[in-house]
Amino acid sequence: MTPPFDPRRVAAIARKEVHHVLRDPFTLAMGLGLPLLLVLFFGYVMQLDPREIRIMVQDRDRTRASRELARTFSASGFFLVSPAPADWTPAALLDAERAKAVVVIEGGFGRKVAEGADARVQILVDGADNSSAGTLVGYLGGLQRVANQRLAASPFSPPGRLETRFLYNPELNSRWFVVPGLFVVVTAILAVMLTALTVAREWETGSMELLLSTPVRPAEIVAGKLAPYLALVVAAIVLVYLMARVVLGVPFRGSHLLFAVSCLLFLVPLLAQGLLISTTLRAQAVAIQVGLISSLLPAMLLSGFIFPIESMPAFFHYLSAVLPARWFMQICRGIFLKDAGLGELAGPMAALLVIGFVLVNVTVRRFKVDLEP
Repeated sequence: MTPPFDPRRVAAIARKEVHHVLRDPFTLAMGLGLPLLLVLFFGYVMQLDPREIRIMVQDRDRTRASRELARTFSASGFFLVSPAPADWTPAALLDAERAKAVVVIEGGFGRKVAEGADARVQILVDGADNSSAGTLVGYLGGLQRVANQRLAASPFSPPGRLETRFLYNPELNSRWFVVPGLFVVVTAILAVMLTALTVAREWETGSMELLLSTPVRPAEIVAGKLAPYLALVVAAIVLVYLMARVVLGVPFRGSHLLFAVSCLLFLVPLLAQGLLISTTLRAQAVAIQVGLISSLLPAMLLSGFIFPIESMPAFFHYLSAVLPARWFMQICRGIFLKDAGLGELAGPMAALLVIGFVLVNVTVRRFKVDLEP
């Protein structure tokens, strides 16, 4: 007969798990060191707004106007400008990857500018990387307006003026966009991987038989094993938060209390997922592989971290709705950058609560207290 739920047995299992974690340097290194390295590395490496783009200027006019146009590119801060060799064609420069774009200023450019005529400039862009090419073309649109004002013979006063203001990220700093998303990815990988090893390790070392030799409920084992790893991942989140704020300079405009509650709602389904993997597979090597695939790929590809959810095909749009990473991505970026409150985040938080409730119940029901596989 299974005894009633006893918090003392939960505490005993949790203490045993804490002692194991403290004696295992690998678990501590993965729990505390790996998140810091990932955030520091990706925070500096992942730049969605390319700068210092190499372009070459082929000046066939050699007038004051053509030189002023070349200086406009250099002064923008987005380009590394150099003169193009006279014996190279623009297409050859792009084929040899000596530049991402080539600006060709034909003869007569300065004369047409002085006359107020239509002075055209040819710009050839390497479109092999469509992402950087699209960004480069966007930069060129702004440079065209600046160049027109600097080269015009008389001050240019348009009848109407459109002013654009970027909310929440006025500098369009990609690090402000990437680092809150890294919170989701790193936390998902860490939480699933840590708990995916715990029960599988018990089965491989034979200590699970000792645990099951005494009357114990599955819910007690699940709660006792999740509690220490929950505390470890929370400590890692605090360290990652300090790294993001102090080292990477990412602003935090929302409520810390709301962020803490959201983190707990996000961690519960992830820890249950890792424990479910560990309980089902009972082999550490397989559990690591399945845990990595089931945490990394959804968090990277289906959470909105890189690709917007709205632009995904309908199947993946609905599939992402059952993934905790999608909802926490909205919460994390909303709290960090937009000062989103409970009213705006009630939907994603409710989704995390439902997903966590389902996964915890599935894990408890799937957990066997007998020694049969």
